[in-house]
Amino acid sequence: MQIQNNGYLSIEQLTDQYLKKAKGAESHEKSDGLSFQEILQSKGLASGTEDVGGLLRFSKHALGRLSDRNIELNTEQLERLNDGARKAGQKGIRDSLVIVDQLAFIVNVPNQTVVTAMDSTATDENIFTNINGAVIA
Repeated sequence: MQIQNNGYLSIEQLTDQYLKKAKGAESHEKSDGLSFQEILQSKGLASGTEDVGGLLRFSKHALGRLSDRNIELNTEQLERLNDGARKAGQKGIRDSLVIVDQLAFIVNVPNQTVVTAMDSTATDENIFTNINGAVIA
C-alpha cells in the first residue's frame, strides 16, 4: 500500500480504516466489561438501518465521529439521548441538538437517527447550524 502525504487518504487507507476490523477497537472496554460496539449492538443501534422500536440509530458518520473523538456512551447516557430525542419529537422538532452531560448530538428526529456527535472540546465556537430545536437531557 502506498501512503500519500498530501493530507488525503487513499482508497486503500480508507478500506483499511473502515472495512477491516481495527486492532484497537476491541480494547475500549467499559467498567462493566462491555465495549461501546457491544452496547450499540445489544441496543440494536449499530447497523444504522434497522427500526429498533423507537430507539435511535447512529449514522455511519456519527459512529465515525464517536470513534474518532473517543466518545463512549454508557447505558444511562444512551437512555437520556433516546429520551431527549423523544421529547424533541413531541414538540415537533425535526432536527434537534440533544445535549447529554458534556456531549452534543445532532438528531434527525423523524428518522430517529443521530447524525453527528461531539464532545465539549470539539465544539470550538459552540455554534450549531441546521437545527430547529434543542434538548438538554
